[in-house]
Amino acid sequence: MTAASRVVRIGVLELQGDFLEHRAMLKQCGNDIQPISVKGKQDLDNIDGLVIPGGESTTMGRLLAEFDMLETIRELGLQGLPIFGTCAGCILLAKDIVGRPTQTKLGLMNITVDRNAYGPQTESFETQVYSPRFKEKPLRAVLIRAPTIVQVGSGVQILACKGSEKEPILVQQGNLLASTFHPELTEDTRIHLHFLDIVKAYTSLQ
Repeated sequence: MTAASRVVRIGVLELQGDFLEHRAMLKQCGNDIQPISVKGKQDLDNIDGLVIPGGESTTMGRLLAEFDMLETIRELGLQGLPIFGTCAGCILLAKDIVGRPTQTKLGLMNITVDRNAYGPQTESFETQVYSPRFKEKPLRAVLIRAPTIVQVGSGVQILACKGSEKEPILVQQGNLLASTFHPELTEDTRIHLHFLDIVKAYTSLQ
């Protein structure tokens, strides 16, 4: 099989959240993309990237530890495996969580987040986001009990902000991508395609 036709295996963590929607979105991104169900440590073998969906971050962190996946995913991320976290996945990727210093997390990205900053699900909302990275048209951001990124550290690139307050909602640090919103709940594949560009750059080095 040539490099051009190589199948790209993207693990999708299936503990909670919109993992089916992420799988469907990845399938829309190309015939060479193969979503892989990740339910245990053994499923982390031979993947080219990992998506961590939304859910409840405290529960997800506890389950990752119970299923012996937390340290493995952390080590893979440190070794360069591309990881994309949405909503709760963004919280798990953050190094610091406001008011929750002991919460179980991966802690891979130099960001500080505040959980559930927009209140309960009934107060969640959708907005149009303009991004210099995605210039063709605005991004549709669905924020459901979303965290906010309150601090961005060294090495982190802000790809999109919400509104006039310039609040980061999509950030990247090398092989790591995090969004406070749910791109998988829209028909816009651009953020997933951006993640796949990160993955393909990573696989070209392997």
